[in-house]
Amino acid sequence: MNIIFLGAPGAGKGTQAAMVAEEMQLAHIATGDMFREIQKQDTELAREVKAHMEKGTLVPNDATIRMVMERIAAPDCENGVIFDGFPRSLEQAKALDKALSGQGKAIDKVVYIKVAEEELLKRLSGRWICRQCQAPYHEVNSPPKVAGKCDKCGGELYQRADDTLETIKKRLVVFFEETAPLIDHFSGAGKLLEVDGVGELNEVKDRILKTLK
Repeated sequence: MNIIFLGAPGAGKGTQAAMVAEEMQLAHIATGDMFREIQKQDTELAREVKAHMEKGTLVPNDATIRMVMERIAAPDCENGVIFDGFPRSLEQAKALDKALSGQGKAIDKVVYIKVAEEELLKRLSGRWICRQCQAPYHEVNSPPKVAGKCDKCGGELYQRADDTLETIKKRLVVFFEETAPLIDHFSGAGKLLEVDGVGELNEVKDRILKTLK
């Protein structure tokens, strides 16, 4: 099975994608990890991607698609994959569909984790990150044992500049504008599954698995 996970910032998409991938024995492909990994390589594609990243410009869709297709050709992707953070636009979704069909593959299902905006704001504005090991915390849902200190390495916790209320609201507007056409696209193809993203982590995970099965 090839599955895409969609969800607004704060919906828990990355966490759920990793948990469901483990449960279903699928590869979890997070584009952020892929971009970090390719920077360690010395291929023509890696050099092209690095050049864009160093300039601070967006990596073109064709290069991103090539990177994704290279990744899903790896042995750990034989059973299928869960895409997390990709595609981000209708253009990317169509390019991915085309590239997959060229290999006799397709996106089987798209899981959209739905969370109300009010809840997203609450979740995101309470988020803190360790300056040293990047471990995430939340002042309500998963606070550290000692305020301001990481449980894992003792590092200082800080709040990202893009986790302020005003910035979060802007990020959500951008997400919903970009994602609405994607949701329509996959819904029209009969592949969209909407799942309520509110609840305990395992509760949401079970909901996703039940919907997929």
